[in-house]
Parts: sequence; C-alpha cells; structure tokens
Amino acid sequence: MSVPGRVLIIGAGPAGLGAAYRLEELGHTDYLVLERGDTPGGLATSVTDAHGFTWDIGGHVQFSHYAYYDRVIDRAVAAWLTHERESWVWIRGRFVPYPFQNNLHRLDEADCRRALDGLEQASAARESRGVPAHFGEWIAGTFGEGIADLFLRPYNVKVWGYPLDRIGVGWMGERVAVPDVARIRRNIVTGQDDVSWGPNRTFRFPLEGGTGAIWRGVSALLPTARQRFGAEVTAIDDERRTVTLADGEGLPYDTLVSAMPLDRLCGLVRALAAAEHELARRLVYSSVHVLGVGLDGPRPETLQRKCWMYFPEANSPYYRVTVFSNYSPRNVPAGDCWSLMAEVCESPVKPVDQSRVARDVVAAMREDGLLRPEARVVSLWHHREEHGYPTPFVGRDDVIGRLRTALEARRIFSRGRFGAWKYEVSNQDHSFMQGVELADRLVLGRDEVTIDRPDEANSGVFLRQDDRR
Repeated sequence: MSVPGRVLIIGAGPAGLGAAYRLEELGHTDYLVLERGDTPGGLATSVTDAHGFTWDIGGHVQFSHYAYYDRVIDRAVAAWLTHERESWVWIRGRFVPYPFQNNLHRLDEADCRRALDGLEQASAARESRGVPAHFGEWIAGTFGEGIADLFLRPYNVKVWGYPLDRIGVGWMGERVAVPDVARIRRNIVTGQDDVSWGPNRTFRFPLEGGTGAIWRGVSALLPTARQRFGAEVTAIDDERRTVTLADGEGLPYDTLVSAMPLDRLCGLVRALAAAEHELARRLVYSSVHVLGVGLDGPRPETLQRKCWMYFPEANSPYYRVTVFSNYSPRNVPAGDCWSLMAEVCESPVKPVDQSRVARDVVAAMREDGLLRPEARVVSLWHHREEHGYPTPFVGRDDVIGRLRTALEARRIFSRGRFGAWKYEVSNQDHSFMQGVELADRLVLGRDEVTIDRPDEANSGVFLRQDDRR
C-alpha cells in the first residue's frame, strides 16, 4: 500500500475515531475527521434530556475482544462500573433467563415438553440436513419447531423487521447460542438456571455520561485541530479527490475513509457505475425507535437487578427493554428516580406509527408488569435512528464485496457498523478496530482481520445480541 497522503475521515463514531487514533499513534498526522453532528460517537452517542435522564441510542454495553481497544477506552474514561449480566425473556406471563433454550424448566410443563421434543428431533436429524437456505430454516433445523414457534421465530421477525427467509446464515458466529441437548436435559431435571453462556456475562458501563462518554473521551485524546464537527459531506468527486461540505466548502484528499452508511456513501460518489448504484439499492437495513421512560416512584421488585429483557410476544411493540438506571445511578436525576429504555424496530414491512409509538410503549410496559400503578412517568424521550441495524440479508456478502472492491479502486475505504454492513462485526470494539486495522493497512501494509476474517475477531456466541446487546 502506498503512503496514504492526506486522509479525510467521514464520521466521528467508533470506526472513524479508531482510524484517527491509530494514524496519530503511527505519526501520520495529515488527516482530518469530519462529523456532521455536534458531538462524537455516532450511534454510540448519549443524550441527557430536559428532565436530567441520560439515554443511549439503544442499550449499549462494553465487553471487548481486543486488549488494544480496552487500553484506549480506559484512557478515555476515568470511572467504570462493572455488572454481571441479568438478561431475561418475558414469555407466557413469566420471566425465563437468557439463553432461553438452556432454561426451559422455567416454562410450564406442556411448553417445556414441546420445546425439548423439538430440540431432540432437530438434534437427531442434524447429520442428514443440508446447508440451510436462510435464517428461518436454520432456526427450525437447529432448535426444533417448539422453540422456533415459542420464541425464536416471533422474536426475530420482531427484531429484524423482515421475514426470516430474507436473512442469511453466514453472519451468526458468536451471535446465536446453539443448543447443547444433554445440558438442557440436565437443567430440566435439576431445575437450576443456566446463565453462564456468552461473551458479555460481565460488562462495563461508564459511571457518568452514558456510552457517549467513551467517545467524547476518545475524541479528547486527539488534537482538536484535526476534528471538525457540524461538517456534513454532501458530495464526493472521486476523480478530483475532493469532498464537498453542506456549506459549499471543498476539501481535497488522497485517501478517503468513510463510516457513513454504505448506501449513503455510494449515493455521494459521482463516478460509480450504474451497476454499483443498483447494488447499493439492494442493501437492507432496519430503523430503530428508542423510547426512554423516566420514572419517579417504586420499581417492581423483579426489576431490581435485571439488565435487559427480550419480548417476543405481539402485545408489546418493543423487542427489548433495558433497565437503564441499573447501569449507573447517574443515568437518572437524584431522588427516587429510575428509567426504562425500549427499542422498537421499523422496516418497510414493519411500519411504526410515530404519532403513537411512545404511548403504546408505556401502555405495554404497564401490561407487562414493568410499571407499578403508582409509578409516575416524568420523562418520555423518543429518538428515531434511520439506520438502526444492518440486516444480514441473503446475498449480502456478494453485494458488499463488489461495492467494497469498486470503492477501494477509487481510494475510498468504507468501515464501521454501517460502513462495512457486517452485523457480526459491528459492536463498538469491532467498529473501532476496523478503523485501527485500516490505518495499519494504509501506513504499514498490514492485513485487516476484523472486516475480512470476522471469525478471528470474535471469541465466543448470541441471539441477535450486540453491544447494543
């Protein structure tokens, strides 16, 4: 790889800051970070509302695959809290610990037997099955029809916002816990909860400022002169190698690093062929509504230690609710305050009525027993993120591979959660390291691992669960 020259970095989220941090560390200081927002963080930004409640853009937690990443964020954040994960599934009027399949003894006898029978049948047929064509087929073949019908089908349709036959199977890695039938039988006999699985059994959270405090801290480690906020890129001329900002200013580059969504990036690159623009239109994603409910008054005893909960059933619009005040007492104002944060998926096949989603969420929380009658809602915060989750759609790898090849031929490198469009490596640590590894490639000629060989970048497995669980 030749010397990268003048590097422009679009986006001050984890990927963009990772690239900038590593370039600075390597002594390549001819770079500039352009961020259209007023603060760093991207999807990992935090907001404090008018009532003093702090909210993340979805419920993030910190668990890392990389010692390098840990060293950087420890420099960036002075005080951390460490938590043991308590995640649950609310189903059939009861809480079942996560992973669901390891705790079938919590179901009533008929549902438990149906789930176990399906698991055993799926296990017996495993050797004779071919490669599943899509995620829905994989669920049934791996977990059996009982668990598929009870939990995994309704939950995943609710969380992805698309029919499961549109989702591929190459993304899962450590994201979906596969069943150990002997272990599950043993758990049913003993009646003991089994919650040990997963890389985020313990996780960290900043004492103050929400997840956004991490990225404000990383940004503060970099020279302010090499970061510009309120700088939105509106056009990219890859022949002249210039970007144009919303105010009309043009900036030259030799190498362009982008963490904006890949579909948006392709729309800004003037000289891409019609075939590549058509490919970009095939990218699939869902949007997310984040509803923060700030409360005053007693919380249910069942929520005293819980971190987050999954909701597969149709009565509730949300797929996940985080007890966000349990992450840090400074996420809420002083006094008898606490908070719940719900996430609602929106897609072209799963529309959301924005005018009523907030009140629907509060009503469902009451129906699901998350709010006691005497709990008073003092803050109701609503944020919609257009690009919420990059969907691992069938045929994804071919589409993003061809787009990446076309862009990199023009010295444009797309990385990060939506820049790479690889859900399996879109945690904050993954995204940051995509930026770091790209800087190493540009300056040192090293191979990238996280984006090219994600199995090597991950060390464990979950159910559509990232650092936004």
